[in-house]
Amino acid sequence: MESFKIALFTGNYNHIRDGVSLTLNRLVAFLEDSGMEVLVFGPTINKPALEHKGRLVDVPSIAIPGRPEYRMTLSFSKEAQIELEHFDPDIIHIATPDLLGYKALKWARRKGKIVVASYHTHFPSYLKYYRLQFLESLGWKYLQWFYGHCAQLYVPSTSMLETLRNHGINGNLRIWARGVDSTLFSPSKRDETWRRSHGFGNDDVVVTFVSRLVWEKNLHLFAETVNAVAAKNPKLKALVVGDGPAMDGLREILPDAVYTGFVTGEELAKAYACSDLFFFPSDTETFGNVTLEAMTSGLPCIVADAVGSKSLVDHGENGYLISVSEPEKFISAITELAADAELRKKMGRMSLQKSQHYTWDQINGKLLAYYLEILDNSTGNR
Repeated sequence: MESFKIALFTGNYNHIRDGVSLTLNRLVAFLEDSGMEVLVFGPTINKPALEHKGRLVDVPSIAIPGRPEYRMTLSFSKEAQIELEHFDPDIIHIATPDLLGYKALKWARRKGKIVVASYHTHFPSYLKYYRLQFLESLGWKYLQWFYGHCAQLYVPSTSMLETLRNHGINGNLRIWARGVDSTLFSPSKRDETWRRSHGFGNDDVVVTFVSRLVWEKNLHLFAETVNAVAAKNPKLKALVVGDGPAMDGLREILPDAVYTGFVTGEELAKAYACSDLFFFPSDTETFGNVTLEAMTSGLPCIVADAVGSKSLVDHGENGYLISVSEPEKFISAITELAADAELRKKMGRMSLQKSQHYTWDQINGKLLAYYLEILDNSTGNR
């Protein structure tokens, strides 16, 4: 395969360890292993949350007021532009439609470069958590304009693709799903010693939430549901895996849960496998990496009926899809599963089976094929 150059622009690459940064780092590693040249542009900090792949060119940024763990890009500096000029990419890939992404798009259009984009964060769905719903219409207009200038737009699921098209984004949309490491996440990682060390008995039914702890993940609904079910079934115990600014607030409304803090690797795999149910009511996901990890660990999944979960959970087969506007249905579903071990096992087997279609090499290989297609079309049109 002939090598080519990709310049990747992102608002998050190493300063926060989340689904976006991990996905993009996996992509860069795959592309470089495949013989491609990649240069990444994005913000960073003195002590990044993860050791990034490839070469990263820092761009000016500041901590977002009220959410200092996130960075907001301020400009596309002269120094960074010189780096880009010298690199002379064949493709500009924009992962975040922020100020840096806007500047990259303008540069690419001026230079006649191919521009593609990927959709990682469903920003319009976040507005309600900050009482900014009045900006939604303006936000969609900007996204229509932005993605209208991209030769391809990569979205993580069919449901997300349909949502974007329903909001007037009708360009060349392609599915670029997310993968999972099935050698790490597995039902075989279940460890009764681990369960006991965290205070869980053999007969306890452990319902688990895994994510960065921010209110946008619908933590209130998680806590209220668990409290309601546990009041009737004391065998139901909550496990919360992750850390974030909402940790203290969540502890106040869900004081009896076990909190592991941030964990990764084998410890994270054990946390999943030592659980009995996965409950993730977030409706702001574009895909749901943690849901896929839970499925690969053999868990039934009770999730929000939203774009990030529809491609993963089949209602009544490997879990339940429930609208966040119907909290009583979450209570009913978890009550049912907590009382029925055989149903949990049946749905867990279906989760594991469904997860086998999501390997990282397959997923990123598809994106590389998209790149090649757009390059071939560009060459043919010259």
